[in-house]
Amino acid sequence: QVHLVESGGGWVQAGGSLRLSCVASGRSFGRYAMGWFRQAPGKEREFVASISWSGATTYYADSVKGRFTISRDNAKNTMYLQMNSLKPEDSAVYHCSQGPQAYEMSLNSPGDYWGQGTQVTVSL
Repeated sequence: QVHLVESGGGWVQAGGSLRLSCVASGRSFGRYAMGWFRQAPGKEREFVASISWSGATTYYADSVKGRFTISRDNAKNTMYLQMNSLKPEDSAVYHCSQGPQAYEMSLNSPGDYWGQGTQVTVSL
């Protein structure tokens, strides 16, 4: 059984930064792609970013490109999302996901497993 646990969310003013973490357990972390998705109340799930098993390939939604950076540390079974220049429209519950292909995730298709999420709130 795979468990994904997100942390690092919170409240921040527009223009601020947050760093999200996702710790995975249950199967070989370094063999799978990882991704971040978000969902705001009343809105559809939205792809944010994904990263290949090695970390060599990353994908970003246009809405976060240049502001967010996805990374991973396979030795720590952890993925990160550094979020800078945050905007109110970035407010959502952020979920991490694990699956076979980073590219598939970029098509808004979550992987096999999904975490409970961490809330990010950005105010003016």
